[in-house]
Amino acid sequence: MTSVPFKPKQFILGALAILVVIYVGFALLGSFGEQQISSRLELYQTDLLLHVTEVPDDNELGFNADTRRALLGEEPVKTALEEYQELRRSAETDLSRLSDRLNQALADSDTPQPDPTVTTLQTTLNQQQELLTQLDLRIGLLQTQTDQTAAALQTWSAIANPSRSSPLTETANTLAGLWSTPPRLLPDAEAQLQKNLDGWFRYVALRRLYQLQQRPDALADLQTAEQEIAQQTLFKLVLGNTLPLVGSLIGAALLIFLIAQRVLKGKQALLSKNEDTRWETPWDWETILQVLVVGFFFVGQFIVPFLVRFVVTGLPRLLQTAGQAPLTASRLQAFSALTYYLLMAGIALFILYVSVKPFFPLPAHWFRLQGQSNWFLWGFGGYLVALPLMILVSLVNQQIWQGQGGSNPLLKIILEEADPLSLGIFFFTAAIAAPLFEETLFRGFLLPSLTRYVSVPGAIAISSVIFAIAHLSLSEVVPLAVLGCVLGVVYTRSRSLLSPMLLHSLWNSGTMIGLLILGSGS
Repeated sequence: MTSVPFKPKQFILGALAILVVIYVGFALLGSFGEQQISSRLELYQTDLLLHVTEVPDDNELGFNADTRRALLGEEPVKTALEEYQELRRSAETDLSRLSDRLNQALADSDTPQPDPTVTTLQTTLNQQQELLTQLDLRIGLLQTQTDQTAAALQTWSAIANPSRSSPLTETANTLAGLWSTPPRLLPDAEAQLQKNLDGWFRYVALRRLYQLQQRPDALADLQTAEQEIAQQTLFKLVLGNTLPLVGSLIGAALLIFLIAQRVLKGKQALLSKNEDTRWETPWDWETILQVLVVGFFFVGQFIVPFLVRFVVTGLPRLLQTAGQAPLTASRLQAFSALTYYLLMAGIALFILYVSVKPFFPLPAHWFRLQGQSNWFLWGFGGYLVALPLMILVSLVNQQIWQGQGGSNPLLKIILEEADPLSLGIFFFTAAIAAPLFEETLFRGFLLPSLTRYVSVPGAIAISSVIFAIAHLSLSEVVPLAVLGCVLGVVYTRSRSLLSPMLLHSLWNSGTMIGLLILGSGS
């Protein structure tokens, strides 16, 4: 009987693979208890629509009663109230779950030292309680605009309850005073409203305050400013919704055409191009595992975060030594995200290079970047096709997860960010760095490598699932896998990495622009 020789490298790869699988599994399960950003996006859309309610009918954009009804519905403020109340119920359920998990963690903790799990849960619980308070402030204002003043006073009274001990208690008391009978005007009412309210909600509260204070000039200035914001918001909404809608319609028509052509023309169709043509792969599963497990997952999740903490911790001291002004919190966060991504990409690509170098010169079509074979048309056309597919998948996905399952944390940051430099750094990370790195790794290396063992469609499917899982967000696995399949089809048909890189960049850029439009509602 022949014994299999022991190879330390294979043993180490296997051990690291097991460690990575366990880590990724726990990360995905952990994301299950986190909220998706989709519910927050819906609220930002709602806030923009509330601004638009202040657009006069005789405006320069041609916004009349019929257009208003088509865009806002019959009772936009009532609809907004229902959406906020629905989110509050969901947030309250999440708070109850977090409280149960915290109590269980406290019961399981048998050490006097602070438990990191308990600390994290307590922080998340506090954030969730603060979210409920923010929602109640806004729900109360919406109730006043739908003739539910008594309900609004009750909502704000709950915030002022000593058991909640919220820093927004004074703001709740200020609002309650404005709508009480008779009204009560607190000395710092205007400062409270300016500080703790934003967007349409700040406008409604200040309008009430100026009316009670009998300040016609301040009220006129406020209404003029709000109408200007409302018209700008209307333009942004029309632009932000029209372009994706037109793109989705064109993409749906293109998808139907490609499928029909595939059925009618068979192997002569565009979708059949290179459909069964595998790459000549000179390496085996060991190299694939080395690049993927060591170069991407292990380095990205264990080594790079440590390096980023070291760099980010030392940066303020370096700036102070150089006599430079310290970075703001948002810029430091943007710098941290960019540093993490560049370090991860640099180390992973170096490991990729070292892993495939023994096989140089590589066979034809590996890591091809030539601007031939209509790469631009494949990339742009793939983006248009991805639009309707992702919309349909996202709608189904939201019904499945009901707002749970986590999201990319950068999305929330971008949504609420206002600093141009920070946004520029985030945009570079998402629209340039991510497409270049991820397409080189997942489409340039992983997908072709898998064709040594499975068919081209099978390699597209497997690489897409790994690509989706790599984002460590349970609710995004299916949508990202679908996007990965489109990227894979575009790459295998065009045989140029420029095509999926373009598609990926357009997708991330469109997402960021959409978030910026929504975030401008405050």
